[in-house]
Amino acid sequence: MMAPPPPVASRHLLAYALPALPLAMLVLPTYVYLPAVYAQAGVPLASVGLVLLLARLWDGVTDPLVGMLSDRTRSRFGRRRPWIAAGLPLTLISLWFLLVPGDRAGIGHLLGWSMALYLGWSMMIVPLTAWGAELSGDYHQRTRIAGFREAATVIGTVLALSLPFAAGVGGAGRQADALRLLALTVLMLLPALTIIALLAVPEYPQPQSRKLNFRRGMKIIFANGAFRKLILAYVINGVANGLPAQLFLFFVQHLLMEGDRAGLLLLCYFASGLVAVPLWSRLSHKYGKHVVWRWAMIWNIAWFLPVPLLGPGDFVPFLVICVMTGLSLGADLVLPSAMQADVVDMDTARTGRARTGLYFAFWGLATKLATALAALGLTVAGLFGFDPATGGTPPGLTALAALYVGVPVMFKAAAIALLWRWPLTPAVQAGLRARIERRWPAAGT
Repeated sequence: MMAPPPPVASRHLLAYALPALPLAMLVLPTYVYLPAVYAQAGVPLASVGLVLLLARLWDGVTDPLVGMLSDRTRSRFGRRRPWIAAGLPLTLISLWFLLVPGDRAGIGHLLGWSMALYLGWSMMIVPLTAWGAELSGDYHQRTRIAGFREAATVIGTVLALSLPFAAGVGGAGRQADALRLLALTVLMLLPALTIIALLAVPEYPQPQSRKLNFRRGMKIIFANGAFRKLILAYVINGVANGLPAQLFLFFVQHLLMEGDRAGLLLLCYFASGLVAVPLWSRLSHKYGKHVVWRWAMIWNIAWFLPVPLLGPGDFVPFLVICVMTGLSLGADLVLPSAMQADVVDMDTARTGRARTGLYFAFWGLATKLATALAALGLTVAGLFGFDPATGGTPPGLTALAALYVGVPVMFKAAAIALLWRWPLTPAVQAGLRARIERRWPAAGT
């Protein structure tokens, strides 16, 4: 049996994960604070939502394009680092103009700088995730790599949640101040942490990737049966996670009557997810990624089922549920991404071509698709009479509760079923790596 490769040095993993922290800090503001700021500047709220949707559709073009081009890049600095370096200034410039728009910013300003920011984001995050998959071909090392990166992502999310409140600008009416604070923080952190990663982390040679157009790339990727199964389970589980995330504040405010303590509940949820990352990584090393991910989803369902029994005054039971379901967040962040790296090996072993960037570009699109589908939850609740301002009719509140609990539970059960017969066990993946390394010895680094 082939000896496993040496573990990736912790100093390299720490440096590799650093850019994910400030990049994660950009996600929350665009969902929570940005619509209110542009509405205050005179842009109709409906137009804000439409513009942000168009910007996300723009991602549908840029993500696969960046993935394909970075796969084909050859330079003395590697193929991932040049793209991350090129995306950095675009991200920095556009985040400032988007998040600190001024009083005269209109719909054109919002659309243009949103598209610029999402392009810069894609140029950084797509190569970054592909780079992580290429740092090691070992089944368990990939979980460790993803664990470092996703832990940084959770830390960035927690910072984005907590910094405005710590600075006294987290309340209603202070959204513009909160955005300015977060923009300044990211402007300081992102260049420094990205430069550390670019200078400190190695990039290993990979098999040459054949030039592909978009249609050919999609055909090759979706011919990979394991990829189809994984990405479908990932999207379904993403919707199951996204629905409660989109509806959380309304559920806490109108059904639990605990709106003032919603921030505390969110912080406990994300902190629990961060603490659990090493636990899920260790369990997956012993039992396998797909098995442990199924366990994590079952754990989430078990704790989420009692939520419909809660009502006003049940803050402590709901806090416990937030902590316990937050534990499974660590598994949802780390394990699917590590499994995606293994799926790429199936294609590479069959064709001798490394298309990691293209695969992870579609992975990013799947994340955004799940978010977009989950965003429809509030619309559906509104059709049944739910009003975000007042709570609306009793049927509307019932619909809110069903969308918050019932639909996510059913979706998670469907994702579990999809993963029940997962083909890529540690032994199978080790065989794929052996085939790859026989054809391309440098890929065994």
